[in-house]
Amino acid sequence: QVQLVESGGGSVQAGGSLRLSCVASGTTFSTFSMGWFRQTPGKQREGVAGIDSDGRTTYANSVKGRFTISRDNARDTLHLQMNSLKPGDAAMYYCAAYAAPVSQALESGEYKAWGQGIEVTVSS
Repeated sequence: QVQLVESGGGSVQAGGSLRLSCVASGTTFSTFSMGWFRQTPGKQREGVAGIDSDGRTTYANSVKGRFTISRDNARDTLHLQMNSLKPGDAAMYYCAAYAAPVSQALESGEYKAWGQGIEVTVSS
């Protein structure tokens, strides 16, 4: 089984930055498709960013130019650098994984393993 543990969340003022990390264990990390998703109460889970095993990235339009997804295969770690944060970015953020290529990197149904979630709040 794959275990995913997020860290790096917290509270930040609008315009600030946070860096989320997700450490994977029990997996051949370098071959996995990985993604970041976020969700607020009453809303569907939204795909934020995805990265495949070759390092190709996909971003939601709402975060393009502000967020960067990356992976450190040597440390089995996924990152999400979030800059220029807005109040609308506040959510519970989840790390997700699937041990194969995915057809739609920002669709939650493509992923089978999920982290516990980590909260991000943005104050104005």
